[in-house]
Amino acid sequence: MALAVELTGAARRDLKRLSRSDLGRVDACILALADDPHPRGSRKLRGERSLYRVRVGSLRVLYRVEPEGVVIARVRDRRSAYR
Repeated sequence: MALAVELTGAARRDLKRLSRSDLGRVDACILALADDPHPRGSRKLRGERSLYRVRVGSLRVLYRVEPEGVVIARVRDRRSAYR
């Protein structure tokens, strides 16, 4: 059963800044999170309550898993993702 995927305002702004090729890869990752919110390679972030990350090349998709679905918090380059 697929979960609902919701984007925060910050995540929407992050997606608008991506190149077309990066956007396609990140979009595929976000859609896959609806089917499996804990895919292989996902990690729980230390110090953050219930925040996970998935790597997509040099980008990181930061998200929370909630009972209603998956909430995408940010989509950032690896250098600025954890600040």
